[in-house]
Amino acid sequence: MIVKKSLAEGFAAFEEPWSPRVAGEINNMQIKLAKLEGAFIWHRHDEEDELFLVISGRLRMEFREQKAQVVEAGEFIVVPHGVEHRPVAEEPCEVVLLEPGTTLNTGNVDNGRTVRNLERI
Repeated sequence: MIVKKSLAEGFAAFEEPWSPRVAGEINNMQIKLAKLEGAFIWHRHDEEDELFLVISGRLRMEFREQKAQVVEAGEFIVVPHGVEHRPVAEEPCEVVLLEPGTTLNTGNVDNGRTVRNLERI
């Protein structure tokens, strides 16, 4: 069955920052919604590229090997696999992530922020 989804309703369904929710799937990719606030951890994804589409707020994507990029609402950034990065949201930020279903939110780091089983909305 084909069902449309509302980003506003999806974001309203949860509060926890840094805990992505699966909103849909296309081929082997997942469409995830995430709320970001503060700084995440430095990490990389050895196999998967990630797309961050900012819906509200502002995201600063920091990189070890290059200058940070600020991503405003309505803009996106693609972080290629293997690139060490750290998302930072100085104020609450809502993003849509497009990435393979195998992508672990903390990449090569396993710690208290790692979410292995994502909830679906």
